[in-house]
Amino acid sequence: MRRREQEITDKSVIESILERATVCRIGLCDQDTPYVVPVVFGYKDNRLYFHSAREGKKIAILKRNNRVCFEVDIAQELVPSEAPCKWSVKYLSVIGFGKAFFVNGAREKREALNIIMEHYSRRSYEYPAEAIAEVTIIRVEIDTMTGKQSGYVINGLQLPVAD
Repeated sequence: MRRREQEITDKSVIESILERATVCRIGLCDQDTPYVVPVVFGYKDNRLYFHSAREGKKIAILKRNNRVCFEVDIAQELVPSEAPCKWSVKYLSVIGFGKAFFVNGAREKREALNIIMEHYSRRSYEYPAEAIAEVTIIRVEIDTMTGKQSGYVINGLQLPVAD
């Protein structure tokens, strides 16, 4: 990271940002063309989970190349200035890299769906067998991830309130 003063190295702070984010952007590479897609997600034990339809561009790319990049951000705030080149943005973000795998077993699919749903609703659900059979679950095994902050001072887990 070029600006080390903005780097977040505390894993608990990085995980707190992941817990508070509502959208994860997954970056894929289709031969020499990048493709980014926003997804709802869950995070647990250094893994991301997201669900998908059984077919589509994202699925086709992942079948050819399972290397992914991901990004989440929270507490975004535009900081205007009188000088046009002095505008800025305050934020907390996480960027990471890993490998995506398709989850096939019904039990693991249910567990992954609960991780996703608990991320947003803080509760578990029951899933009909037909829904489990139809859904595609993707697990990202995270190799590396780093946090970055701009405009905030991180004191332990005292993160600013996101809108």
